Amino acid sequence: MESENHTSQPDFILLGLSSGQEQDRLFLALFLILYLLNLLGNLLIILLIRSDAQLLHAPMYFFLSHLSLVDVCFTSTTIPKMLRNLHTGHKNIAYAGCLAQMYFFVAFAITENFLLGSMAFDRFVAICQPLHYSLVMSPMRCHVMVFIAWLLAHLHSLLHTVLMSRLSFCSPRHIHHFFCDSQPLLVMACSEKNLNEILNFYEGGSIVIGNFILILISYAFIFRAVLRVSSSQGRSKAFQTCASHLTVVTLFYGSAIGVYFRPLSSYSGDKDKIATVMYTVVTPMLNPFIYTLRNADMKAALHRQFPCFAWR
Repeated sequence: MESENHTSQPDFILLGLSSGQEQDRLFLALFLILYLLNLLGNLLIILLIRSDAQLLHAPMYFFLSHLSLVDVCFTSTTIPKMLRNLHTGHKNIAYAGCLAQMYFFVAFAITENFLLGSMAFDRFVAICQPLHYSLVMSPMRCHVMVFIAWLLAHLHSLLHTVLMSRLSFCSPRHIHHFFCDSQPLLVMACSEKNLNEILNFYEGGSIVIGNFILILISYAFIFRAVLRVSSSQGRSKAFQTCASHLTVVTLFYGSAIGVYFRPLSSYSGDKDKIATVMYTVVTPMLNPFIYTLRNADMKAALHRQFPCFAWR
């Protein structure tokens, strides 16, 4: 029976965020606007950094360009399918398409996790070891850090997807979410899933929570170093270089840890969908504004590229 289920897997049904046509139209307009803002904002950051030599050769902005690319890919994995379902009213997704969506979603989420850690390390070296900054954060090392982030994230996602593909799922195959996420899929699974749960909690926890702890440790050293600066203007400038990154870290980890790192029995479809919207849609959309509105270097680059539209 189990082998038959694996050879002819029927479609899943994505129940989405609402249950009525009126709400569907509202969500369609809202998420279309958020998605377009995300694309425009993050693509603008990539364009500015890649076309400006002063930014491109700075490690912080090199990491930021990859973070913006990941945010574009991250949201493009889930939002277009959700918009199509809201527009057409057809909420089905093929079994293979569901696993593919989960694979890329996890891969881009973990890549973002590693990139946020790399950016924290960059700020740590810049503030705590400024004399060694150019040596430690060399272009080659930055490229290696980004390559490792992408590689480990895809290996992690591949492992999760392979284990998920071994499960059989109960009927009706309704996913209480707007995309194929690992938590609602595991809740719906009928076969033995202890290995999946252990992998999610321990291996995923070591990658995500471990990275988050390293970020917190980095900022503990940063704050200690900044507080030793005698000039209030120097302290303010040092804090400003970290404020944008710390804001993004808070938004990303604050919602992600609350959703994924707890017992599967406590999973709540409605509450977790709201939290997931925060880090899959809202945070990637806010990142361009967070990194540009109070960043003098990005404002200067914007002024150089688009003098008519830059703000002072």
